[in-house]
Amino acid sequence: MFTQTADQDLLEATTEQYLEATYPPTRIRELARQDSTFDPVLWKRGAELGWTSLLVPEGSGGGSVSGNGLADLLAVAFQFGRHAAPGPLIGTNVVAAALGRWGSKERHGGPLAELFDGAATAAWGYSPRTGPRAGAAVRAGRSGDGFLLDGVVPCVESGAPNGYLLVAASGSDTTADGDDARSHYLVPLDAPGVRTSPLGGIDLTRRHAAVTLQEVAVAANAQVGEPGSADDHDELLLDLTAVLQAGEIVGAMERAFAMTLRWVNDRYSFGRPLGSYQEIKHRMADLRTQLEASAAVTEKAARRVGEGTPDAHSWASAAKAHVGRVGPEVIQDCVQLHGGIGITFEHDLHLYLRRATVDAQLFGTPATFTDRLVGLTETALAATAQDGGK
Repeated sequence: MFTQTADQDLLEATTEQYLEATYPPTRIRELARQDSTFDPVLWKRGAELGWTSLLVPEGSGGGSVSGNGLADLLAVAFQFGRHAAPGPLIGTNVVAAALGRWGSKERHGGPLAELFDGAATAAWGYSPRTGPRAGAAVRAGRSGDGFLLDGVVPCVESGAPNGYLLVAASGSDTTADGDDARSHYLVPLDAPGVRTSPLGGIDLTRRHAAVTLQEVAVAANAQVGEPGSADDHDELLLDLTAVLQAGEIVGAMERAFAMTLRWVNDRYSFGRPLGSYQEIKHRMADLRTQLEASAAVTEKAARRVGEGTPDAHSWASAAKAHVGRVGPEVIQDCVQLHGGIGITFEHDLHLYLRRATVDAQLFGTPATFTDRLVGLTETALAATAQDGGK
């Protein structure tokens, strides 16, 4: 689906074979009836394939297969979407990226190493400071040599019970200059004072929960990055998340399109294959065009964000805004082309529609990322005008 190197092709093919054998649709349906879908043994095997270290710089123990870890991980996310596979792939990698870039050496030898080998997972408790999606605030206060955290994180993906939560918290007595800027903290989910409350959801294999922090004590080295840097760092983490979500949605789109293409070729109506009718041909061509366009903008965004270019924020926003909008629409159209059987629970199309729909809404809707893209564009145009159009 994407233009890849031979090493990236190998990573994707290995991931595809593993997920195909481990999570066929029958297994997905079994997991739908379980409270927890996380399997530590299977996740550890995935970590051995390289799923958890691609966004971490080599100096912190990570590495990529192509020099662009996000482009590498995009191939894995694509296959997760194609199989509606469980596992906190995005959250674990985003937190690992934060620890690898801004975490202390103690974090590298402990939590980061656990994420690398699959012994633990992680979730990013993203909550924008302002705007319609601003969540409940988390506050941090000094407590001896460490900090006390209080607040609520509205929604995080569940993983291993002994996992970690990366959360931004504000507190005037926790920053270097005494302002109320936010800093990141890494919180063990099994720490005293951490309470999780399961949330309902439509994805059959991923579980989410609200997390309440009540006087949770963390050590000084739990602060990730310089004091007051969380808002700036969140922008990069949001780019990573948006690209990986778009990759999963493209994977779900591709699977749904392939199923529908087989259906219209095999299904006969009035003695002719359904796909031989001009209307169906046109609709399938439109769906393929949307799929290719979604893959193109997602791949471009992965390369730009992975390279750290000045327009990375814009490309990540464009990917989530476009793919998050058209992805569920494309799969819905695939459902319609299947006729009545497509809307039944027994048909597998809804497995991929559910994954795409949830990915499109978490961490910001397509409308949210459209607003972000508009804001970035306006800022860039204003800067150009100040420079005299140069």
